[in-house]
Amino acid sequence: MNEVTVSMKKFMEDNSRLKYIFFGGKGGVGKTVMAAASALWSARQGRRTLLASTNPVHSLSNLFGQNVLGQAVTVCNQENCFALEIDTKETIERSKKEIREKINWFLKFADITTNAEEFIESATMNPAFEESAMFENMMDLMFKDEYDFYVFDTAPTANARRLLGMSKVYSLWVEKMLKSRDEAKSLREMLSFSKKDEQDPLMDYLLNFKDRMAHVKELLTDPALTAFFFVTLPEALPIAVITRFMNWFHEFGIPVGGVVVNGLIQRDQVASDAAEFVQNRMAMQAEHMETIWKAFDGDVRALVPLFETEVKGDAMLTRLMEKVMA
Repeated sequence: MNEVTVSMKKFMEDNSRLKYIFFGGKGGVGKTVMAAASALWSARQGRRTLLASTNPVHSLSNLFGQNVLGQAVTVCNQENCFALEIDTKETIERSKKEIREKINWFLKFADITTNAEEFIESATMNPAFEESAMFENMMDLMFKDEYDFYVFDTAPTANARRLLGMSKVYSLWVEKMLKSRDEAKSLREMLSFSKKDEQDPLMDYLLNFKDRMAHVKELLTDPALTAFFFVTLPEALPIAVITRFMNWFHEFGIPVGGVVVNGLIQRDQVASDAAEFVQNRMAMQAEHMETIWKAFDGDVRALVPLFETEVKGDAMLTRLMEKVMA
């Protein structure tokens, strides 16, 4: 059946305990504006709502015409609606400081006299370091629990996959680190003449980090609390991208809320003598919509039209919200 059976609005109402929703998809499909429209809707329901960008290439400040980098700011003249672009520079510097402390703990524990800066440089040059820092920042927002509802505007899907998958990667890493640390501690005690218990800050950190990972994984995989929405255009490439990554999200256990189709040309607004380019685009979209109905049967939550102008500012966001939450 080629129609929306459970709309975005109905999905949200039927899942009233939802607290964390994410928007992802191929770059350029409209993730940011869909996330913003959903945050605006939530705030208008009376919930204190945070819209947070975990995309290193932020666009919320441009969307709202306000600087929201590094600080939560009220937007759209809604006292309950806050927007925040996570400041990756601040996050990375904080993480570097923490890594420096951890490495110094380890070197002291192992009685190694060397400069820690070389180890720190190696650790922070890893391409995934920025994503790791972003993930920890996202966790902090969730654990502080200062808002009733959280909407996350993620990076393009491959990056979002790595970001949300870090709870699993981190958990495996921590388990190995704990095992190695325990073995090193046992060996040190065997070789030492002193039997006094020594404080082990790194072990304390690892145990605390393990608990944090378990908690965030619990939140991200709870279908009553979390949902990931994919945004697509009626075009082959973005459809292929979300088809591939939707399976991964299912396998990882992150609940998928559904699919929002953006940029649809409205047939009733196109004259029969419209330009050939427009006619061809409509025919192409109709063909891809058939694919969408087959691939995501029952999971399409909204069909959003191609507006005559870009979505930017309060008035256009309100128009978009009315379409997404129709």
